[in-house]
Amino acid sequence: MNRDILKGKWLQVKGDVRSWWGKVTDDDVDQIQGDAEKFIGKLQERYGYGREEAEREVDEFLNLPDDQRRRTA
Repeated sequence: MNRDILKGKWLQVKGDVRSWWGKVTDDDVDQIQGDAEKFIGKLQERYGYGREEAEREVDEFLNLPDDQRRRTA
C-alpha cells in the first residue's frame, strides 16, 4: 500500500495504527482520516520524531503485508 491509497483503506488500517503506535489516540486516528501528512504530523507530535523519521515509519508501515501490520506497541 502506498500513501495514495491510504485514504481509501483507512477504515481497514486504523485499528492497526492504534496497535502499532500506542501513543496515537482514537481522536488522533479520527483526525488523520487517511491523510498521510496528518499521520506524519501526529507521529511527530506524539513521539517527538523528526519529519524524516516519521515519514520512514509511515512508509515502512504501509509497505508491510496486511497480516504483518498487527502488533502491540
